Amino acid sequence: MEIYQLKTFVTIASEGTITRASELLFLSQPAVSAHIKTIEDEVGFLLFERTARGMRLTDKGAALLVKAEQLLALHRELIQEARQLKGRVGGKVRLGSNRGPSALVLGKLLTSCAEKCPDIDVQLVYGSSAEIEQSILTGALDVGFFADSGRYSPEILKLEVDKFGVYLAAPTGWVTTGENPDWQQLATMPWICPASNSCCGKVAEQVFVDRGFRPQKQVSVDHEKVTRTLIAGGVGVGFLHADTALEAQAKGELVLLGDVQQYVSVFFGMLRGREQEPLIGSVLQVLEDILQQPDAYTH
Repeated sequence: MEIYQLKTFVTIASEGTITRASELLFLSQPAVSAHIKTIEDEVGFLLFERTARGMRLTDKGAALLVKAEQLLALHRELIQEARQLKGRVGGKVRLGSNRGPSALVLGKLLTSCAEKCPDIDVQLVYGSSAEIEQSILTGALDVGFFADSGRYSPEILKLEVDKFGVYLAAPTGWVTTGENPDWQQLATMPWICPASNSCCGKVAEQVFVDRGFRPQKQVSVDHEKVTRTLIAGGVGVGFLHADTALEAQAKGELVLLGDVQQYVSVFFGMLRGREQEPLIGSVLQVLEDILQQPDAYTH
């Protein structure tokens, strides 16, 4: 039983599907399946049951998972201790990032890491904020940038690194623009809404609660570029990040209703306690140095 096979086992257990695990591990699905079969052949029992929703741990698999996670944690500590003894901090850091709000501070971090910590190899993985936060919790990512979704995750140490505004946008000609949107009129229109655990989804839910209505028709979309296209195409009203919203309005694609509806924080996070690890601590120090600069905040 090899370390890489245990990593595959733990990743499938956390993600629930071979497809998602193969994406995070940068392996083919047959390779991922082969890792699990090798472990099952060695221990003599099934680790997972296949269901319509994906892979579910058996009782024996769940018991083995606890030990597997402990072994992987010890493996990480062993590698870091060896690198410390060598005298220079180096190794791979799995960094997650949402594509939009953290792009500028991400660029600064990657540039500074390359200059100050040349022995650190940053493996960048893109995803939604919800995916990144969940991957940090499961150990699939070491650190990551993600927008605040309102989720309570005390296991994650969060450092605010940026913030951005969220605007309400509508197709051109649909409503009368002004400082105060006509919420009664907007309540009758179709809305384009992302998942409630996304930053814009959280803003939308808060608006619906504060204004006392629920749209009669909602179109569920989880990609901001698609939301922008649908609003511009006259499908419905919806929320956009400030940079996207202002660019679209400047091009005449849509109109913005009122001022910023809400400001959303962008965090850099990791599991509590891992900031003490030399590798992650080095990356965190580079980021803190960036945040101390006068122009640290990009929005």
